[in-house]
Amino acid sequence: MSTAGRKINFAAGPAKLPEEVLLKMQEEQLNFNGLGVSVIEMSHRSKEFGVLLNETISLVRELMNVPDNFEILFMQGGGTGQFAAIPLNLKGNHEHADYIVTGAWSSKAAEEAQKYIKVKKVFQPKKPYVTVPNQEGWVHDEKAAYLYYCANETVHGIEFTPTAPESHNVPLVADVSSNFMARPFDFKDHGVVFGGAQKNLGAAGLTIVIVRKDLIGKQQEITPAVFSYQEMIANNSLYNTPPTGGIYTTNLVLKWIKAKGGLNAIYELNLKKSGLIYGIIDNSDGFYHCAVDKKYRSIMNVCFRIGGPSGNEKLEEEFLKGAVERNMISLKGHRSVGGIRASLYNAISLEETEVLATWMREFEKLHKTN
Repeated sequence: MSTAGRKINFAAGPAKLPEEVLLKMQEEQLNFNGLGVSVIEMSHRSKEFGVLLNETISLVRELMNVPDNFEILFMQGGGTGQFAAIPLNLKGNHEHADYIVTGAWSSKAAEEAQKYIKVKKVFQPKKPYVTVPNQEGWVHDEKAAYLYYCANETVHGIEFTPTAPESHNVPLVADVSSNFMARPFDFKDHGVVFGGAQKNLGAAGLTIVIVRKDLIGKQQEITPAVFSYQEMIANNSLYNTPPTGGIYTTNLVLKWIKAKGGLNAIYELNLKKSGLIYGIIDNSDGFYHCAVDKKYRSIMNVCFRIGGPSGNEKLEEEFLKGAVERNMISLKGHRSVGGIRASLYNAISLEETEVLATWMREFEKLHKTN
């Protein structure tokens, strides 16, 4: 079994998986644990799958240091599904929820939530999204059901660092889809932490939802059973058929993270990778331009333009073409913002990041010379 011919995949999600994980999946595809069947053929009600499920839950708790007063759920519908599930489960007797809108995904979350709860934005969002406004100017309400934020805006490359926003005595709800286990996480003041697995933790189809126990059982009557935290907890995430293959994939990724030294080691590597690329941008005399406030630059999604703040599309197309010729794919920025986006998720190695860095230096030198 070989990984020869594989591309360096900088996709924003679904994203690269560690080669070790893919090779293990290949090895076990026809015969998982000597059972004579693949994981994706097994009954989700079987004892064997139950062992796998509980082990995966335990690994999430161990690696993220999830407190005992939180439940860990494996759900479906992606992070987008949770845009509805959050207000459906947490509204309770509250009239409204507070939302921090710092980019496309938190904006979509607020828009979806309006169907199920009154939404108040703690500040008026301004485009283009390039920063997190000073918290002193935010308008909070301690009667809110929760305060929602997106920990890392994948489209714009904006990340809450180094800490979460102040809660103002209401539960924080964090969408960590694109920086899930990219760094240690502090559950202080949080009520719900959720994310899709397809960026840092596995394959598309699995959504991990970590819920504080005291918030469970407050769901609205219209809440579909598959989105009800109470139903999912009562059934150990087996209310309906779960994404068995996705849970298996995440199990292997979690073991890979553990073998790498856990989240502290992963975070240290992620800082090196992102620092390498941001360093080239900042030392290019404006040839490369990242508009994001340095305090909130994402270590996962490095977004930049080439040829100035507004970008030169001809240069960017040339850069992308050259990247493909050098075995790198999926560096094109999101269609809504353009430019370049290098997603440096956990599975991207420092060596692969250095390939991108080398091309950036070569491209800059070529065009500055000319």
